[in-house]
Amino acid sequence: MKTRIDLNADAGESFGRWRLGHDEALLPLVSSVNVACGWHAGDPAIMRHSVGLARSAGTALGAHPGLPDLAGFGRRALALSPREAADACLYQYGALRGFADAAGVRVTHVKPHGAFYGLTMRNPDVADAVADAVAAVDPEAIVVLLAGPTAERVAARGLRVAREAFADLEYDDEGHIVIEPDPPAKDPQACAEKAAGILRGHVTTRGGRRIEVDADTVCVHGDRPNAVEVATAVRDRIAAEGAALLPMGEVLARRGA
Repeated sequence: MKTRIDLNADAGESFGRWRLGHDEALLPLVSSVNVACGWHAGDPAIMRHSVGLARSAGTALGAHPGLPDLAGFGRRALALSPREAADACLYQYGALRGFADAAGVRVTHVKPHGAFYGLTMRNPDVADAVADAVAAVDPEAIVVLLAGPTAERVAARGLRVAREAFADLEYDDEGHIVIEPDPPAKDPQACAEKAAGILRGHVTTRGGRRIEVDADTVCVHGDRPNAVEVATAVRDRIAAEGAALLPMGEVLARRGA
């Protein structure tokens, strides 16, 4: 049973006059936030605003680099070589660091978004390249990867990795998350129940298979229509299970990583 866990949310995913999510209400509910960096969503003004929100809420700030696909919100598959993936990550990570440095906020972690995250699941060389690129900029920065073989492979190389599980996504029988192109509303209590399972070290796939997970952080998606309700239910369930909610850096420190 986990006694401490991070709760992270993807945010900063508006663009220009187009608004998505309820970040002002969502960020105080989570301990870490992943801010879009302009390729799948977000723009300079949104990034600056999101950094300010994270600072005001006391939420650990992370970069959320995506594929260059605004129309598809970064959830359509594109083919990137490991070198291209590393460059895409660095470009977006660096952009957010500029806004964060100006505001006196540290970027503590980097989490690939959507189909970019899918590349790290399917291609170990991409996961390695992304992690190496982040570590070259800041050896203390954390890379967020799917709990299981993907995360353990990179962690075994001595890099800082937060092992992630998902309260609001389904898993296939291979243990991979099922990426939703346009996330619908989800039952908050069902998501809370999944989070409770993660605390106990397992998820159940949509095929009924039970898979062990060793997670440092649980994700909810900020672009889900009822993201605030989902995050509230998950946060309340974590507290009810007796687990402390901590930023992922503190969770890793307790793990000794």
